[in-house]
Parts: sequence; C-alpha cells; structure tokens
Amino acid sequence: MISQQLNDRITRIGPGTPAGAVLRRYWQPAALKDEMDQGLPLPVNLMGERLALVAGEDGPRLVTRRAAPDEPPAHFPDTVVTDPDGPTYPVTLRARVVFAYMGPGDPPDFPSFDCFRAPDSHVFAFKGLWECNWLQALEIGIDPAHASFLHRFLEDEDPDEGYGKQFRDRAAQTNMPMTQVLRDYPRPEIRVDETEFGLKITALRHMEGALTHVRVTNQIFPEAICIPMSREMTITQWHVPIDDETCYWYTIFTSFDRPVDKALMREQRLKEHRLPDYAPLKNRSNDYHFDPDEQARLTYTGMGLDINVHDQWAVEGMGRIQDRTQEHLGRSDVAIIRYRRMLRRAITALEEGEDAALPMLGGAGLDRLVGPLSNDAITDSEDWQKASWQADMARRGACPWDASV
Repeated sequence: MISQQLNDRITRIGPGTPAGAVLRRYWQPAALKDEMDQGLPLPVNLMGERLALVAGEDGPRLVTRRAAPDEPPAHFPDTVVTDPDGPTYPVTLRARVVFAYMGPGDPPDFPSFDCFRAPDSHVFAFKGLWECNWLQALEIGIDPAHASFLHRFLEDEDPDEGYGKQFRDRAAQTNMPMTQVLRDYPRPEIRVDETEFGLKITALRHMEGALTHVRVTNQIFPEAICIPMSREMTITQWHVPIDDETCYWYTIFTSFDRPVDKALMREQRLKEHRLPDYAPLKNRSNDYHFDPDEQARLTYTGMGLDINVHDQWAVEGMGRIQDRTQEHLGRSDVAIIRYRRMLRRAITALEEGEDAALPMLGGAGLDRLVGPLSNDAITDSEDWQKASWQADMARRGACPWDASV
C-alpha cells in the first residue's frame, strides 16, 4: 500500500502535476487517422486539456478549445470554437495514429519499433474509452498472471477461426490452443528486466514434459505496452489520459506475416464500440452484459469473448482512481512494482532538472531502439531464452517488410 499523497503524485496528470510533466515529455496519441479523415476541426480531450485538431498551412495542428464548463471530458461537441490565446501543440501521423507533443522544447524522435517501421498494409489502429485513471489501465497490461484468470475460456475455439482476436492461436510445438495453455498453467514465474525503453516482462509457464511456455511482453515508458496477439501479430497499446478519471487505449496492431485485414478488424471492434467517441457498448450502466449462464459454461467473467471488456470491467471496478492505500501487492505484481519505481524516479529526475534521466530521452538516437521482442514460444525448459529469441528471429526473417533487429 502507498499513501494518498503518493497515489495522487503518480496518477494525476493535469497541467503542472508531477506525473503530467513526465507524460508531456513524450509523444501522446491524440486521435486516429480514421477520425481525422472524417473532417477537421476535430475535438480532442487529452491530458486534462480540451483541444481541437485543426487544419493549418503546414498540416494539422492541435490547439486549445473553448469549452462549456459542464462539458463531459469525453463529449464530442457539435461545434468547435478554438482559443487563440491557448497553447498550440505539434502533431505527426504514425501508423494511422495522430500523435501530439505537449511538452517543452523540441519533441523527441520516434524509436524504430515494429509498429512504426511496418508499412501501412501491415498495421491497423483502433481505440476505446475507459472510465478510469490511466495508471490502473496500464497496470493490468503489465500483469502477466491476470490472463489466466480474467481471460479464462472454459471452452477452446478453433484457432483458425480467430483472426483478429487475442489468445486465439496455437502454441508452437504442442499445437495446444493458447486459451488452454493459460487455463492449465495459471501461475507463471515472472521475471522483469529494466531496458532502455522501459521493462521487459517474461512469464514462464512450466509445463509437463520438461517444457516451458515463454511469453515476453514489454512496458514502453511512460504508458504503453507491447504484447503478442498471436504468433504473427503484436499489439502496441498506449493508455492515454483524457483527464484524471478517464482514458483511451490506443492500439496499433502490427502483422509480421500477411497484410492486415483492416475491414474485418474494424468490423469486429465496432460491434463492441459506438462512434464518434469509441465508447464501449458494454459498460457499467448495463453490467457489461453479464450473463451467469455464460459464466458457468464458457468464460470466467460471463461478459462475452472480447477480452477488452474483461479488462475494462476489472479496471473500472477499482473506481475512477484506484485507492492504492488499501492494496496488497503480491508475487505476481513484480512488474507493477518495478514500473511504479521507474515512474517515481522519472518524476523526481524531472523535478531536479535531469530530463535526460528519463527512459529513452537521454543518450544516443532513438532510431537504434528496435523491436521490442514480444512473442509466445514453447521450448525445453533448460533452453527457453535461446528458443524465445530464435522464434522471434524466424518470424522477422520471413517478414515481407524490414523487421530486422
């Protein structure tokens, strides 16, 4: 558990806050290209500020928006009135996501991560609204153990029919559905290593026959994760504050194999979300469509097959801002503990004027940061590190675009 003062220090992100100052040193997803293509100006609520994406002579700009005092944070008004006296922020388009830089000085470069290197044919972007603080949204993504419980499927679908859905794949070597691997081996050994970009999180599920399932995921500082969706696709997901009590997840799906079926993936996700605000159709107001019959025979939550709904229920159920003064972290929370230490170090470094001490913001150019390795593999328990690396290299070697590391 931590004090209320520390909880406020690491969760609140408005202008002038310690955590907000850290997040503003990095590019933040502000909108999808799909939204911008519907026409400008586009209202954008980001980092506790009401903004608008507008057309400029040199391309889009993010400017301050005048808003009614009672306007909900995620509301999309019919009209947009900009404030000429407010700040203007630079934006850039990467992988079908509009990124904004809201910090001082020149913005940092982008790292050469797979999601930014892949051609447009091999990426798809989407987002969703969650009614909770950004930090608890991030922390569920760096907890490797939660998938075995929160996303537990009591029956296994045919993986060949699960395109565009996470955990709908077969584990290499055993041909076991991933849903079965997570269900049968629910308590992984978790190892966390600090990297130049954040954290590398390795979950080892020791199986029968001296085999180990190795799942490598990553925390990309300050509020992104990179995780395997299947053997051929990864997810890079940002948990972006709208304000202190709501956030968007922005996801870039990156394919190492065939081009992404954007129409199918968009259709799948629009069945669960409404436009224009990308709010989930299953939410607190309708009990996330909880079905006790389904819970008894099909899923742990009884809330359908979309794992985003499971995560949404879990993080929103903690309250708008999780009360960490009452929590008790355990062995499986090692990545959450390490991340909070990293965030606190970054806040302190910034307060002491040591901007270069923040992850990715010091040293050589960011273009040398590639990958990151993020995959599933099953191997002999004695040689799991080499096998995980080889599985990633084989995937990259067969990739039609340059995914070399």
